[in-house]
Amino acid sequence: MKKILLLLLCPLISAAQTSYAEKLGYPADAKVLILHIDDVGMSYDSNLGAIKAMDEGVANSLSMMMPCPWIPGFFKYLETHPNLDAGLHLTLTSEWDNYRWGPLAGKPNVPGLVDKEGAMWDTVRLTATNASPDEIETEIRAQLERSRSMGWEPTHLDSHMGTLFATQDFLKRYLKVGMEEGIPVMFPGGHNTMIQETTAASGLTKELTDVIGQQLWEAGLPVLDDLHNISYDWKGGETMTDEALMTYKTKKYIETIDMLEPGLTMVIMHCTWPTEVFGEISGSGQTRKGDMLAMMSPDFKAYLKANNIILTTWREAKKRRENLD
Repeated sequence: MKKILLLLLCPLISAAQTSYAEKLGYPADAKVLILHIDDVGMSYDSNLGAIKAMDEGVANSLSMMMPCPWIPGFFKYLETHPNLDAGLHLTLTSEWDNYRWGPLAGKPNVPGLVDKEGAMWDTVRLTATNASPDEIETEIRAQLERSRSMGWEPTHLDSHMGTLFATQDFLKRYLKVGMEEGIPVMFPGGHNTMIQETTAASGLTKELTDVIGQQLWEAGLPVLDDLHNISYDWKGGETMTDEALMTYKTKKYIETIDMLEPGLTMVIMHCTWPTEVFGEISGSGQTRKGDMLAMMSPDFKAYLKANNIILTTWREAKKRRENLD
C-alpha cells in the first residue's frame, strides 16, 4: 500500500489510448452509462424517489448515506432486491439547517468531524479544515461496517458533496479503503472530457487522474472514463407542472449525453418524490423531482434505445474486470 500512496504523488504516466469501457469488453465507440442516484437514505422522500426511478424508470444504480435516519427504511427494499446496484455515498458533511446527522464513528473517535451541534460540518471547506485524514478513514470504515452489519456488501463507493476530493490526503484514504476492500470507487480515471469541462477538479490534473486510474485498474477494480455531474443545477421553474418538468429535465439529459465521448460514464442524479415535509429539509425538491421524472420519461427511454446507449452497473463492471484476470 505504501507503493500505491507514493505513486499518487508522481503524475508521470501518460493517458491511456484505450478507454476503460473498451478494456471491459464494450465496443470502442460505445457510450456506456451508469444512471446513478445519490442521497438514498437521506429521507423518506429520497427513498421513494429512488425506488420510483428504478422500478418505473431506467435508473439502474444508487448509493446510500449510511449516517442518515432513513437508511433502515431503504434496507427493507434491499432485502427484496438482492441484486440491486447499491453502494455507499460516503458522507462526511451534514449540510441542511434543520435536519442533521453525526458521524457513525462517534464524536470521541472523530472529534474533528463534529460541529457544536454534534453533527458533521455543514460545508466541505469546514470538514477539510477541521478533520484529519485518520478521522476521515475511521468514518469511512464505520459507514462500511454499518452496511455490512446490516447484511449488505456495497457494490461501490462514492463521495457526498465531493468531500473526499477536497484534499489529496482525503482522496488517498478513500482510494486506500476501496483498493484494500476490493470495492470499486467513483473516480474519473479515463479521458475525463465532460468532468474537466464542467468542474474545477480540486487540483487533480489529467496526469494525476491517469496515474490513479491505472492504479485502480491494476488493483483489479473497474475505472470510469468520465463523470456527468451537472443535473443538480437544472432547477426548472417552481411553478412547472410535472409534465413540463419532465420535458425540461429530459431535454437537458439528452442534450448533455449527446455531448459525451465514448467510454464508461457515471451519470449522477438526485431522485426524490418530495412530500410536504421535504421543503423543511431542503429547497432542492424541484430539481430532484425533475431527475426522477426524467428517468421515468418515455422520451428518455426511447432516446437511449434509438442511440444504442449501453446501460451498465458497478456490479457488472466489477464482474467484467474480474473476468479479465
